[in-house]
Amino acid sequence: MDLFEYQARGLFEKHGVPVLPAAIATTPDEAEVAAKNIGGKVVVKAQVKTGGRGKAGGVKLAVDAVDAREKAGAILGMDIKGHIVRTVMIAAAAPIESEYYLAILLDRSNRTFLVMASVSGGMDIEEVARTAPEKLAKIPVSAVDGISAAKAKEIVSAAKFPFDVADQVAEVLLKLWEVFQSEDATLVEVNPLVKTKDGKVIALDGKITLDDNAEFRQSEHAALVDHEATNELEAAAKAKDLNYVKLEGQVGIIGNGAGLVMSTLDVVADAGKKYGGVLPANFLDIGGGASAQIMADGLSIILGDSDVKSVFVNVFGGITSCDAVATGIVQALELLGHKATKPIVVRLDGNNVLEGRAILAKAGHPLIEQVDTMDGAADRAAELAAL
Repeated sequence: MDLFEYQARGLFEKHGVPVLPAAIATTPDEAEVAAKNIGGKVVVKAQVKTGGRGKAGGVKLAVDAVDAREKAGAILGMDIKGHIVRTVMIAAAAPIESEYYLAILLDRSNRTFLVMASVSGGMDIEEVARTAPEKLAKIPVSAVDGISAAKAKEIVSAAKFPFDVADQVAEVLLKLWEVFQSEDATLVEVNPLVKTKDGKVIALDGKITLDDNAEFRQSEHAALVDHEATNELEAAAKAKDLNYVKLEGQVGIIGNGAGLVMSTLDVVADAGKKYGGVLPANFLDIGGGASAQIMADGLSIILGDSDVKSVFVNVFGGITSCDAVATGIVQALELLGHKATKPIVVRLDGNNVLEGRAILAKAGHPLIEQVDTMDGAADRAAELAAL
């Protein structure tokens, strides 16, 4: 789950990362009050989960509370890369002398954590990496050892932070590691981390991505969910503990195993090219088990998507055999009753495949059509979706 900047700032403050006074507002009136409480110059910042806010006009300096009201009025309602601004953060302005960059992230390719640090902050880090790679230090961090005071100093030294801020940056890095660990994050980023004219180091902007798989031990994170932006189908699937992602296609996909589902998306997209560009409508992995209830839950989510014109159930029987899957499909359609109205193409393979196919054939459900191969089933599902 990606957080808004103000939410990231709140977690920074909670763990002692130095930040400036700030408040959020959803109306110009609230922005004026917030700016008056903070006092002096403030920055009005659009709260959207995308980059490029400044270039789009979503970050403005206001000289006083009245000006903050005017700037908030101009920013609220803006469309920034498809994200409508509904909230702004009013933050105290900082007399910036230097801008730096710090990030801790999960390095999946190397199965470890990684710290990226640079004395060239305030711009796209990808641009720094491309044009001046020597200015971006990348230091692996062991999941066992983490970031100690000695490790923090090593990172600061590798990134060539100036001597006068080195100790402060190291201390900030330790606090960011605390955020990363304590909040079960996969990314904690500060850009820019600034040195003000009075020599203080402050996190001026923040980005945090939380690991959804850790929500069972992070009950407080439920309050951070952006319900307005949450897709209704994804929310319904999550309530049923289904691994579902809404896509913009017409063929509903159900598979067992993330790898198989990803392959299914590819073959459906390829098959759909000859039917006017038909595409997969979702990612749905029902995992190793395919009970009637799980299959019913999955089908109910997919059939509730008005974009879906056909459904492709692609299952490879393993621990859960094909006959159990087939029984689950038949019972699921019985549970759904009249709610099931769209054609369903089923491809079964693997453990007890013949028994599974026989169960579906005997059921003779008018919505079910069996195809033996994955490519053939994908083609038929795409064809049905195009009708």
